[in-house]
Amino acid sequence: MSLANNIEFLRRLPKLNGFNGLGDIGRNLRPPADSPLLETVDFGSNPGALRMFSFVPDHRQAVPALVVVLHGCGQTAAGYDLGAGWSTLAKHYGFALLMPQQQSSNNGNGCFNWFNPEDTARDSGEACSIRKMIARMELDVGIDGRRVFVTGLSAGGAMTSVMLATYPELFAGGAIIAGLPFGVATNMREALSGMYQSPSRPAGELGDLVRNASNHQGPWPKLSVWHGSADRTVNPANADEIVKQWLDVHQLPSAPMSEAEVDGYPRQIWWNADGETTVESYTITNMAHGTPLGIGDNDERYGAQGAFLIEAGISSSYHIANFFGLTEWIRQPAKEVPKAAAKETAKAAVKTIPAAEGTTDLTRALWPMTTLGRRPEPASAAPPKRAGIDVSAVITRALTAAGLMK
Repeated sequence: MSLANNIEFLRRLPKLNGFNGLGDIGRNLRPPADSPLLETVDFGSNPGALRMFSFVPDHRQAVPALVVVLHGCGQTAAGYDLGAGWSTLAKHYGFALLMPQQQSSNNGNGCFNWFNPEDTARDSGEACSIRKMIARMELDVGIDGRRVFVTGLSAGGAMTSVMLATYPELFAGGAIIAGLPFGVATNMREALSGMYQSPSRPAGELGDLVRNASNHQGPWPKLSVWHGSADRTVNPANADEIVKQWLDVHQLPSAPMSEAEVDGYPRQIWWNADGETTVESYTITNMAHGTPLGIGDNDERYGAQGAFLIEAGISSSYHIANFFGLTEWIRQPAKEVPKAAAKETAKAAVKTIPAAEGTTDLTRALWPMTTLGRRPEPASAAPPKRAGIDVSAVITRALTAAGLMK
């Protein structure tokens, strides 16, 4: 660092209050009293001295996926869940949620220690504690080990980088919001430099930091990167460095393979040889430091605006869940209609279908239901010709749509 930068470092140091690694993120957030998260006290060895909170919806996939969500500085698991809306997403789409929480005894501002070597190495410190929590979720919930994901904001985003690098075999994918690349800081000075300046590094050097963090040989997790262009807490150039790091790991070219706009914001995409999106990057123009909030493609709003939870017209939580492949599951009715009752309902439905005047043919009565925008044929007309109409299938679809059959 230059002399000027050292002076700036010393000027900022008294304000850091023990140095939290990412500023006073979310200091005003308080955990909601009615949070759906439950705490698990005993989850095995806990070298990082973290707390474990989780949420498993009553109606869920038979073998649910798991999303690990890491809060920012000054936030709690419950507070960030309320703001980002992850438990609401879990209810809608039937996956399980794990939300580790930092303790003030580890970090005065409640930040994950993403820059401490003892907390960022495989099987050590906070990284190991999070791994133990995932193992407990595997035991208690029976999660799908092929669908474990991790995401986080700010210090939680930087810790997401740590988890993806140190346990790549564990995660199918990750999403980093306003975070930093893995391995760019091993002490306070380097962390501050990375946050405010984000020095550019060669792609191969960044990729080696990930490759050297474990003995993993691949496949590697896919990654979604989010950053506000007006972020003054974590330099937006960090998003470029994160993308550069993981493109090198995946051996993908630096130029995006596709560019588009999503909800008015630019998105860059890279895919693998099978055509699957492997790395994506969202730039939220003119947004400051925080998690972007908005309405998902299903017209649902997730989260609540607050400190470092910014209304931006795009729901990062929803799009991240979609990137993870978690938004396709549809919750089924809690109770099934007995088959005998379903048959009786089907008979009643047949009796009450309004036929065209003078029509005695059931096919003629059902035909308008299967042809959009057409009126019933007059009674004198010849029956409509449609190869292989299956009346029973039409009735079944109608009952299914009404929630009377599965």
